[in-house]
Amino acid sequence: MTWHKRVLSTLAVTALAVTLPTTSAHAVGVGNDKKPSDGGNATGNAGSDGTLSASVSNIRVTYPSGADGGGKKGNLGTVDPDWKPPACWYEPAFTPGQLKKFVDTDGGGDVGIHESWIGKGLWTDHYRDGKPADNFDLHSPENSVAEGYKNYNLGKDGYFWRGVAPDPNDDKSWDCGRIMFWVDAGEVPNDPNFPTPQTLAEYAYDKVKVPETEVELKPAAKSTVNLPTWVWLDKGTFKDVKVRAALPNTGLWAETTAKPVALHLNPGTDDAEVFPSSGDCAINDDGSIGTPYTKGNADKTPPCGIRYLRATDGAPYQLSASVTWKITWEGSDGSAGDLPDGTFETTQDMNVQEIQSINR
Repeated sequence: MTWHKRVLSTLAVTALAVTLPTTSAHAVGVGNDKKPSDGGNATGNAGSDGTLSASVSNIRVTYPSGADGGGKKGNLGTVDPDWKPPACWYEPAFTPGQLKKFVDTDGGGDVGIHESWIGKGLWTDHYRDGKPADNFDLHSPENSVAEGYKNYNLGKDGYFWRGVAPDPNDDKSWDCGRIMFWVDAGEVPNDPNFPTPQTLAEYAYDKVKVPETEVELKPAAKSTVNLPTWVWLDKGTFKDVKVRAALPNTGLWAETTAKPVALHLNPGTDDAEVFPSSGDCAINDDGSIGTPYTKGNADKTPPCGIRYLRATDGAPYQLSASVTWKITWEGSDGSAGDLPDGTFETTQDMNVQEIQSINR
């Protein structure tokens, strides 16, 4: 049997090859050479091709209110460049019966984030026949060998848990380096990477979808040098977006809520003034932003707007409008908190003409 397992050195991830006798089954540590599943994975964790993959989670995402990801909507970007969603966590993958079915049917795929077992041999050795297997546990290096299981733990109540990493190339994904292990029903793994409601809240953050930000302008699409352009968004354009992330078979869930709190304008040129001077237009109590232009306001200063000081010459200015969303969450255990604000930005063309006689 030939197998390869990635290990973490002091400076980089390297590959270690070991040659052993017996079966033709093998493990591929890079996690990219996986045999497609034949449907044995009843609980998920499979890619679109049916492959058992450590980059695919069983977490279920729904949208109780607000945008559901359809239409012209996009993901939020965080205002905190240092914030990242969880790099990895453990979650239930199989009951004893489901694991047996998976191995009997196929037996190929990721047994851990950084180790993939192809064919039945390694699976039956460890989970059916009780043979130990190499284990990579950063938090307990002394547990370098995982004890095996007899007959897939059939008759016992619980789940085999497995590491999941959205990006297995992230060095921090090695924090969840254990191969699939057993946890009795109603218990949680004794591991710092056991998922919590906050884990799910941070996972949901990356699933928030918000509307594009195309603001209303007066005059529309073409402004005049030294005359203000009024900017506004009608009430109801932006509503709170709520995303629920639940991890099956654990009772864990979290709801992450994105609430729009401000609109920031960037005129696309230094030859312009913005109102207010910060460029941040607050959201009004009724959910609107700014004030719609009305006849007779041509020379007034808008509460939210722009005054261009130089005309465009061929190419329009790129007016950008970004909405800031305040992110909060609450979890199944009563916990709650804040996550970094999110932003979503869109741009639109702005042509600016020289002063001339106009009818507004």
